[in-house]
Parts: sequence; C-alpha cells; structure tokens
Amino acid sequence: MPAPALVALAHASRDSRTASTVTALVAEVKAQRPDLRVERAFLESADVPARATKPAFQTVVDRLVKAGHDEIVIVPLALSEVEIDSVEIATALALATGRHPGLEIRVSGLLGLEACFLEVLDERLREALRASRVRELDALVLAAAGSTDALANQSVARLARLWGTHHKLPVAAAYASSAPPATGEAVRAFRAEGRRHIAVASLFLSPGMLTDRSTEMALEAGAVAVSEPLGAHPEVARMVLARYAVGAVELVPV
Repeated sequence: MPAPALVALAHASRDSRTASTVTALVAEVKAQRPDLRVERAFLESADVPARATKPAFQTVVDRLVKAGHDEIVIVPLALSEVEIDSVEIATALALATGRHPGLEIRVSGLLGLEACFLEVLDERLREALRASRVRELDALVLAAAGSTDALANQSVARLARLWGTHHKLPVAAAYASSAPPATGEAVRAFRAEGRRHIAVASLFLSPGMLTDRSTEMALEAGAVAVSEPLGAHPEVARMVLARYAVGAVELVPV
C-alpha cells in the first residue's frame, strides 16, 4: 500500500514569483523524500488569471486518484492563518471527496512560525548584508504579513524576542498590513533612538505584493538592508515533511 500522497497547497497569485517559489519548494521536498508522491497545487480564484492557478487543486486530485492514490495529505504553504483561507480549503476538500467516493484527505497544520525558521532568516539576512556591503548592525526588524488576530501578531512578536536574544540586539516586530507598527514605522522608531544600522528580515514564504510593500517602506525609512523571504530553503522543505508526517499518521486506522 503506497504512502499517502503529499499535496503542497498555495493560494493562486497574480505574482509569478509565488508560483516559482512553490515549484522550487516542492522540488526540494521531492529531493528530500524521493519515495513520496509530491505534487504542488493552487486554490483557484476568480480574481486571478487561470494560468496562475495551474495546476489547480481539483486537477491534481483527479490525477492522483487516477494513479491509484486513495489517501492524500494536504500541507498548506502558509506561515500563518492570514496567508491562506481555511474556508476555501474546506470547500475544495468537500468538492474533491464528493467527486471521488472513498478518497481520504487530511489537512495538516500550517508551516507556522517555528523557531527553526530563524536560522533561515539569518541566512537570508547575511545574503542581503553582503549585497549591501553592511558590516555593522545595532537593531533588527522582523517583518511579517500582519493580521487582525492579535494572537497571530503576538506569535510574531515572540519570535522577534527570541531572535533578539540570540543576536543580543534590540528587535521589533513589524507588519506589512492589518496591524501596527508598519515596517517603516519600526525602522523610524529605532532611528529616533539614535540607531543607524537597522536591517529587516522578511518573515514571508515567498515574494509578492506584501513583501514588496514591506521592503519599500523599510528602505524609505532608512533600513540598511532587507532580506529576501524564506523561499525554497531545505529547512522549509523539512517543515513541509514534518507537517505531512503528522497528517499521514492521522490517516492510519486505529
């Protein structure tokens, strides 16, 4: 009996960089677990061109069922709830299982804001600092998407405090939307304290409108460097597989 298939699920986006990141991340997952059937899929959206939704989730499910898979674990490619719509996922699942009687699907937890991602942030930030020829820092900003959910923002703030403790530097959490402070505001607050070497780490999975906005605000406010998002890093791929493993266990009959 084959292991459940893994479907890495993302929201469709008008930004081609999102699809490229998802494709590269899935390639890294496959490289780490060549024994698994791993597919990428996108939630269809009326607001996004059809070409950006390929391969669509229902199409991928049809392909897996045709290949003989009757168990699927979906791993949402999102760091927080604000990045993917759980209602849309539930609707897509209901449609898929309705069209394929006997098909078992489990949705794993989100990738989340895990401490292990701080190592990826460090790597991305070092790349940005080298590119900007920056050798001195006196403050850091951790930039995330932001949410109307205060608990979600508190999770980012906790991660920022952990990161600051590791580097022995003051760190502020900032958000690209929905919650204060904005990335630029966080940079300006540090500059008001007399700090001049402030770098920003992008706690996003892939480039897009929010990352562009966050980067623009940070640089306008005087940040010396802004990192790229996490992207298709091996550590992110390992977290995808960790979430898959939990979902696969839930499919085992008790």
